[in-house]
Amino acid sequence: MEDLDFLQFIHKVNQHTKIDLSQYKEAQMKRRLITLRNKKGYDTFAAFYDAMTQDAVILHEFLDRMTINVSEFWRNPARWQLLQEVHIPELLAKKSSLKCWSAACSTGEEPYTLAMILQEQGVLQQSMILATDIDDIVLDKAKTGVYHERSLREISPAYMKKYFTQEEAGYRISEVLKRSIRFQKHNLLLDRFDSQFDLIICRNVLIYFTEEAKQKLYQRFAQALRPGGILFVGSTEQIFHPEQFELESTQSFFYRKKG
Repeated sequence: MEDLDFLQFIHKVNQHTKIDLSQYKEAQMKRRLITLRNKKGYDTFAAFYDAMTQDAVILHEFLDRMTINVSEFWRNPARWQLLQEVHIPELLAKKSSLKCWSAACSTGEEPYTLAMILQEQGVLQQSMILATDIDDIVLDKAKTGVYHERSLREISPAYMKKYFTQEEAGYRISEVLKRSIRFQKHNLLLDRFDSQFDLIICRNVLIYFTEEAKQKLYQRFAQALRPGGILFVGSTEQIFHPEQFELESTQSFFYRKKG
C-alpha cells in the first residue's frame, strides 16, 4: 500500500508542479518526504498531497525540502579561487565579455559570488549572468539580496566592505551586483537550455538525482556550452568519463568543452 501511495504521489506532484520526483534518488528523497509528511501530521502521501494543493505554506515547505536550499558565498573557497585566478582569465583572453549561467542558484549566493569575480576583472557590466532555480521562494530571496551573517563567513573583509551594507535585517548586496544578474524560474529536468555559454556553474545539486538523470544533464550542459566553455560542478559531483560529453577535465570539478 505504501508503494502505491508513494507512486501516485509522484505522479500527482509531477502533474501539479512539473517536478519529476522519479528522477531523484529514491531512498534519500523518500526519507526526506516521509519526515516532512509525518511532521505535518499526515499518515499517507495521498492526504499529504491534498494538503499541499490546499495550503501554500505546506507546498512551499515541500519545495524547499526537495530543492535543498543550502548555500553560502564563496562555498569551498579554494574552488572559487581557481575560477577567479585561472579559468576566468583564460576565458577573457579570448573574449571581452562572458555569458554565464548559475543553474539551481538557490538564494543567490553563487551568482553574486560570480558577479564579484567579474566586477574585480572589470567585465561585469558587459557580461551576462543568468541565475535560475525551480523554487519561486528562493528566487525572491535572491532578488531581494539580503543575507544573514552565516552565509558570509567566507567573504574577505575587503569584499564585505565593497559589496555589502549592514542593515537591521542583515547584509544587503550591492546594487551594482544585483543589476548584473537576471533571475529566472527554470526546471533543469524539463525546460529548454540556452546555448553558447562561456561558463555554467551547477554545484551540489546533481547528487540528488538518479544516475540516468545526471547523465542527461551533463549532456545538456555540455551542449549549452560554447567550445572552450567551462562547466563548474560541486565537490561530490566529479564526472568520471567527461569525454563522452565532449568535455575534458582541467582541474578537479572544472570541465572544458572540447573544440
